[in-house]
Amino acid sequence: MSQEKNLEYEDVRDDILSLIMEFEGCRLTAYKCPAGVNTIGWGHTEGVKEGDRISQEEADKILAEDARAYYEDMLKLVTVTLTGGMAAALTSFCYNLGASYCKNCSLFKELNKGNYAVAAGKFGDYVYAGGVKLAGLVKRRAKEKEMFERDGFPSSDAAGR
Repeated sequence: MSQEKNLEYEDVRDDILSLIMEFEGCRLTAYKCPAGVNTIGWGHTEGVKEGDRISQEEADKILAEDARAYYEDMLKLVTVTLTGGMAAALTSFCYNLGASYCKNCSLFKELNKGNYAVAAGKFGDYVYAGGVKLAGLVKRRAKEKEMFERDGFPSSDAAGR
């Protein structure tokens, strides 16, 4: 069982990008996602307007910046030790739902109590967009849960990240 005390973004970047790219897909013209939000590139939403267009290079650059920012946001929400797999899964989860939403969600509440297995079981609760259960979110959450559990769970008395 691996316990990571000082995870750096570079340690988990490839896993984060792999998860996001697998489930977001890339569109170079703005579109409305299933939740009705203007989106472009690899799921980028900030400042996107209908009709916006970007290049593949721009989409990849924005993803790299966004993924790092969501990783940093996710770390601010967590008070327990994480493994690399956990950090990647939680960053993908925050990227999809927004860090401000994640702050009060049951998955993070259980995680921060040290209830790693209970938190892992919560991924499946977040498979709806606009009140509709989406097959793509079911698959994404299953993959995030798998990544979250990949390295085992730190002992519940571990402190730090």
